[in-house]
Amino acid sequence: MDSRVVGIPEVDGTEQVAVVIDVMRAFTTAAWAFHRGADKIVLAADEGGALAIKACHPGWLALKDGAPVSGFDLVNSPGLLREADLAGRTVIQKTTAGTVGALAVVEAELALCAGFVVAGATARALADAGADSVTFVATGEDGCAAEDLACAEYLDRLLDGDRPHPDPYLHRARTSPAADDLRSGRRRGAHPTDVELCVEVDRFDFAMKVGLEEGTAVLRPLRTQSDAVSDVHRARAR
Repeated sequence: MDSRVVGIPEVDGTEQVAVVIDVMRAFTTAAWAFHRGADKIVLAADEGGALAIKACHPGWLALKDGAPVSGFDLVNSPGLLREADLAGRTVIQKTTAGTVGALAVVEAELALCAGFVVAGATARALADAGADSVTFVATGEDGCAAEDLACAEYLDRLLDGDRPHPDPYLHRARTSPAADDLRSGRRRGAHPTDVELCVEVDRFDFAMKVGLEEGTAVLRPLRTQSDAVSDVHRARAR
């Protein structure tokens, strides 16, 4: 499969199939939100937009980077989110890089959001879609974030049919400046477990697809055809 890696500034609207990567922490947090029962995640362009959406939908929960502030219910931290009860809830997510990258490619034919926690499912979703080329959008540090580049390379290997050992890629993520910032407390709204939660490979068995719904960017979990077949086989084996 042909692939390229770009930062958000290099997204030009020609991307037909895109995988937006934010390992630390937007799309690790999003995956945990779905695991904790969230129905969908609405992506906001900025904090004002997130609060405006919430004002129209008082039952929805707003989430952002950094320390908790008035109007926002959740923090962009998998460690802080993993015990939340989000069953049936809609979450509005606004982050510094991840949601910005997703909004940049939301009109692509297929746009997925990913981190290590959904890497395998993301590769399967691309294979099921018959994609022959993909643009990886590394959102952190204008496309230079070590953890996002490592995840993009790992996904690229999976798409080529390889079975790479994840440890070298996870090491790059664990030793990245972003991981160091989280461990040292330089990023507010962090939990001590965030780094390790962000480098759990295939923690979840779904991909995450973003698209426009009535003009709004919405992220939803995506189960692949191959996952569904595996579920049937497991059920029959019982």
